[in-house]
Amino acid sequence: MTNETVASSPPGGGDTHSANPDQESDVRQFVIFICGSEVFGVDMAPVQEIIRVPEVVRVPMGPPALEGLSNLRGKVLPIISLRRLFDFERRDNDDASRALVIDLGQPLGFVVDRVSSVVAAEPEQIEDVTTLSTTVNTEMLSGLLKNVGGFPMIMVMDFKRLISTEFADISRMAQSTAARTLAQEQFGNEDDGDDVQDELQLVSFEVAEQEYAIPIEHTQEIVQFPSQIVKVPRSEAHVLGVMSLRNRLLPLVSLRCLFELPDRGADEQSRIVVVRLGTITVGLVMDSVNEVLRVPLAAVEAMPAMLSSTGNLGEISRICRLGQDGRRLVSIISLEHLFRHSSIQEAVNTVKDMQEDDPDVLDSLEQQDDDEEQVVVFRLDKEEFGVPIDSIQEIVRIPEELTRVPKAPHFVEGVINLRGAVLPVIDQRRRLGLPATERNDRQRIMVFLLDGMRTGFIVDSVAEVLKIPRAAIESSPRLSEEQSRLIGRVANMEKQKRLIQLIDPSHLIAREQREALAGLTEQRNDEQQDAQGT
Repeated sequence: MTNETVASSPPGGGDTHSANPDQESDVRQFVIFICGSEVFGVDMAPVQEIIRVPEVVRVPMGPPALEGLSNLRGKVLPIISLRRLFDFERRDNDDASRALVIDLGQPLGFVVDRVSSVVAAEPEQIEDVTTLSTTVNTEMLSGLLKNVGGFPMIMVMDFKRLISTEFADISRMAQSTAARTLAQEQFGNEDDGDDVQDELQLVSFEVAEQEYAIPIEHTQEIVQFPSQIVKVPRSEAHVLGVMSLRNRLLPLVSLRCLFELPDRGADEQSRIVVVRLGTITVGLVMDSVNEVLRVPLAAVEAMPAMLSSTGNLGEISRICRLGQDGRRLVSIISLEHLFRHSSIQEAVNTVKDMQEDDPDVLDSLEQQDDDEEQVVVFRLDKEEFGVPIDSIQEIVRIPEELTRVPKAPHFVEGVINLRGAVLPVIDQRRRLGLPATERNDRQRIMVFLLDGMRTGFIVDSVAEVLKIPRAAIESSPRLSEEQSRLIGRVANMEKQKRLIQLIDPSHLIAREQREALAGLTEQRNDEQQDAQGT
């Protein structure tokens, strides 16, 4: 949404007296605005501009007055409601509502009901507010204007004092530039991966109601099906075309066609899994992406030799059996076999021919990996969040029932049995202070390793695996201590009109809560062992 600048300088005329140059230098300009039934003014000096109220992304654990974050010409702008700050009656923003963008160590947008004008006032026209009786706390005011701009009384807001009272963390940041460097450290991976040698980590997806999987080490990212693709003349039916993915050409291959399954047009559930083998990168078009699986090798079987060499089963090397009864079969695709397919080779050669006409594209691709971060994007309510892909152990469906544990910590939704181990599960909505919702099929449990203990968090849905240019990532506005630790950065993807809040998994639960979880896990494991012994 384009933010339209409504005013950034006083209109001609004003109340400025120009007869005496010395007097003119003492004249102060004020933006006059209405909020509720009150009339306010703010000194013009820190006001950068006045814009229509933009669309916002809500921030968990932010102050109650914070409406959310918006994108203002490539910069993240917190939007704060003055009605909420003043405990005025709530109402929706309308065509008259405006956001005053004020620089208080960092730009902040304050939503008001409407902006009236910009006026000038002499120092003697500004009076003290100590004797003023009003619905607004006078500690937030710096003065009072009388009979200026056609109003009998205008309260002058002191926004610096306002944020020091209501937004202490922003105030500290305004006073110390050192605070700007917070939350800019690169995410580390606490897990060295030594404990996964006996497991496969897979990305599972569906094609024609059959479940397949690809080893995650070959998965670059997962993206939505684009609105436009470039058709390749005289190509096989398997090759859907070529798409542009961040300054590179990506060939798209339909697994439905490749596996000789009935054709079906792409819809909102369709996803493209970008896979790489050696120097070759291809986009595989799936009906939908299910989850990230961590499968013990004991549950994996080789495809019978007679089947693996015939028909469309040549690309499937192994099968894993999941679920308590082993009835859930997931076919594991061998990229080595898949990439030998003539249609894949044709798609790759087509892209090579197209790139020869633009050598600069190849140069940009060589540097791209170092300039990007790979995150898993998930949704809670209407907002998008991201976590580093290396921090996720796996992503699983929510079982029909979570086991409730008596005297469990209040933040624990329940526990599940994950391949013989107890996994405590936390509702991410509750963790972030968002409204509860009914269980549904799109919800998933994202499993993280926190201090050596696996913990699951329920999210509304897992959207995609995404590579985000580092240039698009910036520090999240520091709105509260807890919020700044957990959500220290935000990906501002201006062209896509997306703001993705990046979560630091190490702060998903506090250390004392981890100790409580460890005690719960040990207790449940002991109970399971006792039950097996009997």
